[in-house]
Amino acid sequence: MIVVDGTIVGVALPVVINDLGLNLTDAQWVNSAYSVIFAALLLTAGRLGDRLGRRAVFIAGVLVFLAGSGLAAIAGSAAALITARVVQGVGGAFVLPATLSSVNATFRGKDRVVAFAVWGAVISGMAAVGPLLGGGLTTYANWRWIFLVNIPIGVAVLAGALLAVPETKATITVPGLDVDGLQLSAIGFGGTIFALIEGQQLGWWRPISEFSVFGLHWPRHAPVSAVPVTGLIGLVALVLFVVWERHRARGGRSAILDLSLFAIPTFSWGNLTALTVAIGEFGLLLVLPLFLVNAIGLSTMGAGLVLAAMALGAFASGAGARHVAAVLGPPGTVVAGLALEVIGVLAVAATVSAIVSPWLVAALLAVYGTGLGLASAQLTGTVLVDIPAEKSGQGSATQSTVRQLGAALGAAILGAVLSIGLAHNLPHRLESVGYLPPAATQGLVTATRDSAGGTISGLRAQGERSGFGVTGPRITTALSEGFADATRAALFTAAGFLVLGLIGSTVLRARSGRKDTGA
Repeated sequence: MIVVDGTIVGVALPVVINDLGLNLTDAQWVNSAYSVIFAALLLTAGRLGDRLGRRAVFIAGVLVFLAGSGLAAIAGSAAALITARVVQGVGGAFVLPATLSSVNATFRGKDRVVAFAVWGAVISGMAAVGPLLGGGLTTYANWRWIFLVNIPIGVAVLAGALLAVPETKATITVPGLDVDGLQLSAIGFGGTIFALIEGQQLGWWRPISEFSVFGLHWPRHAPVSAVPVTGLIGLVALVLFVVWERHRARGGRSAILDLSLFAIPTFSWGNLTALTVAIGEFGLLLVLPLFLVNAIGLSTMGAGLVLAAMALGAFASGAGARHVAAVLGPPGTVVAGLALEVIGVLAVAATVSAIVSPWLVAALLAVYGTGLGLASAQLTGTVLVDIPAEKSGQGSATQSTVRQLGAALGAAILGAVLSIGLAHNLPHRLESVGYLPPAATQGLVTATRDSAGGTISGLRAQGERSGFGVTGPRITTALSEGFADATRAALFTAAGFLVLGLIGSTVLRARSGRKDTGA
């Protein structure tokens, strides 16, 4: 439920954008607010789970998550929807590390390997199922059902937790709660992601538009944009967070991040790999639905079916990942999976165009999904294999934090690449239409960027009845080709991050030693 909600929104975004009047930045925040809050609170949630009991924290998180789902379902504006996504992020942050740390604390030996494989397969498979579910609910019901569907599922989850999940907690002897660490991590992650998302809208250095939030106003005539200021604040807060956590550890007080865990090679290299991989994986889930719906004209259900090919590949390979791991070892399986992911994404990028066959895209995404299932099913267990059970909450939360930070960065970075690509490619593509007044060209470019491509779908539906007359279909084709060009650049960027993850996984395999490689 938690992972699906991180991906189910993407395929419904074109409909939500039109219904609520969102621009590209709003759309990015609908996707990223959830992940930013997730990343900011996971460390604290994992620590509270260790202290108060993992099942208790899990149940509290599900209740908050369901409240956020209800608020999202009735949202009538961008601000209301983003706020609801924040509430969902708070609930999700308390749920996810509790599940993983419970697995880590409950299972041992071969059972633990199987349990991690099942957990990883569910994570990767559900991440890919989200777009299909979102497409189906948006097409046959209403986009609000992508949030309402969580409520009956959540009720069943609560019943299962009470009946079947044992309560586990760690024995913590160090005193204190790290409130300052929570604040610094929230400011650090929030400021950094804000800068990445808002750079295109507000200006990377000089202001290009005004910005207002919570009564604060940043004028357009200011000497510098809000983006570098908030980005710098975020980076400084993250540095102070690390310094503060080290200070608390030296003083023998409780810290939400145990930096000594990074002295474990499998943990440090595994998290670095997970970060770069998540940037590529989750960035794709922002860009691809917009391309499928707006550039090549699929319905949201059609886009969901294409993206479901990832789920089929992920489920199939995730279920058999432990058998592959018996031959290659878990780290070797991660390497093989990431290699398939890179091949799949590069193949999709090479074939992207305004007239590409959806079946071809689906087939190539199945290759990517196969790699996704192999890598995700074994990466989590490899990262946590050497973490002591009494520190499983912190270890699990750190791993989840890294992944969710990567998800937020992926949406921000690939969203920025897409926006820059649209600004660069659309004017050139519109030149092929013939003479258009400069004001009309700029208006089309701005409208397409601000609507994340929604303008193309509107023009396609109007045909020759649009304000451009018989030129309308040619303009639609030009805009679709420009959107495909920008999508290609975003996909190559995603592939670059996956290549970095592949490099990290080879180092992880070397650092894992004979015990973890299966040698």
